[in-house]
Amino acid sequence: MNEQEKPLVIAIDGPAASGKSTVGELLAKKLGFFYFDTGVMYRAATLAALNQLGNVDDEEAVTRLTEESHIDVQPASCSDGRSADILLNDQNVTWQIRSREVEQHVSKVSAYQGVRTALTAQQRQIGLRGNMVMAGRDIGTVVFPDARFKIYLDASAEERARRRFIELEQRGSSVLYEDILSAIIRRDVYDTTRKYAPLKIADDAFVINTDGKSIDEVLKESLVYINLPTVDEN
Repeated sequence: MNEQEKPLVIAIDGPAASGKSTVGELLAKKLGFFYFDTGVMYRAATLAALNQLGNVDDEEAVTRLTEESHIDVQPASCSDGRSADILLNDQNVTWQIRSREVEQHVSKVSAYQGVRTALTAQQRQIGLRGNMVMAGRDIGTVVFPDARFKIYLDASAEERARRRFIELEQRGSSVLYEDILSAIIRRDVYDTTRKYAPLKIADDAFVINTDGKSIDEVLKESLVYINLPTVDEN
């Protein structure tokens, strides 16, 4: 299969709060592609474990449950702020996976090798639909290492914490910048040092350091790199 015949996948990787979701959604809209945040699948697996096992501590049990679960991502069925519908065994769990409890446990679940193997297989199946922007931490290195385009978004921990702080404040959350920064640094260590599929830059990725750049600037850089026709948004 030549390059033009392969499902067209744009891989976007990067650390927590680097702008993957925002840039990925805008890029997909510009290109008329589907935006797929692979992180939602780990959240769905975490939700399944919490609901059926009561915790996420037993790696073997969580892995087995994930292997037995069918997780899918479909275009949004309504305009309530969601970018997609998340289905867990045909049940819509789009908002349940955003709970605080899932947030607190998803990092642990995402580090389990068996979970990552099971979800990587499902992510590839979804990616084969083509015309897709896939965002995560191992898309260009593990999930779709032969993706036609690979973008790695980076930013300092301080800049990412500042963005997350502003975002949470705007939502009405009472948070401390120092707590957010500490959490991001811990997540970076966790993601880059985990044994299986650690966060790293693919050798052929186009790297954009987003420190001091607006979303529009990052989007423009991405579009110049990809150089594909954009859709008429009017």
